[in-house]
Amino acid sequence: MKKLGLVGGMGPESTIPYYHDIVYGVQNRTEKDIFPNLTIESVNVFDVLRLCSEQKYDELTKYLMNAINNLINSGADFAALTANTPHIVFERLQEQSEIPLVSIIDATRDEAIRSGKHKLGLLGTIFTMTGEIYKAPFHDSNIEIITPQMEEMKFINDKISTELEHGIVKEETLKHFQNIIEHMKNESEIEAVILGCTELPLLLNDSVSPVPCLGTMKIHIETLIGMIME
Repeated sequence: MKKLGLVGGMGPESTIPYYHDIVYGVQNRTEKDIFPNLTIESVNVFDVLRLCSEQKYDELTKYLMNAINNLINSGADFAALTANTPHIVFERLQEQSEIPLVSIIDATRDEAIRSGKHKLGLLGTIFTMTGEIYKAPFHDSNIEIITPQMEEMKFINDKISTELEHGIVKEETLKHFQNIIEHMKNESEIEAVILGCTELPLLLNDSVSPVPCLGTMKIHIETLIGMIME
């Protein structure tokens, strides 16, 4: 098996299911009493968000590259970021990394193609929703990305940073998110919604969302399990 390195801590609430679901996912696929060897390098999500808000992408790249190099030194064969937002500098990181990096965005796009979806809503941090990290690769695959209105995006971003990053889940927040998704469904006829923040599954899933969810974390995890077992 290949050794995976994870850049975690973006935030802890998503790093925990990454670890749990990967190790047990490998065990379930092998049907043996075995857990894969992996290393987690935990960084500070609030530093990542600050650098994104200040558009200090060189500094962000250096910060994350330090974590990736620690994973390389641990013997990792490949690595992944356990969050969507830092993929703003993914291409820079891949250029500098001595080992392959596995993109959560590419994995989600591939799953959208397999599922035959052509118009998707996108929720995430303000950087993810307003940037091109999803729109460009999905557009190249003839998939349209719809984002909420600006005030809705600000609300989503605030709830991610002040609630979900801390593991706080509120019913009133869920209702507001449901209304936002319903609005995109009615106005733009989205077929599904991308949970473009790895903390969003704390709040949203297929049973409570007005449209099916493409959970980026779950999709990414399945891709990483497959690569471990190659």
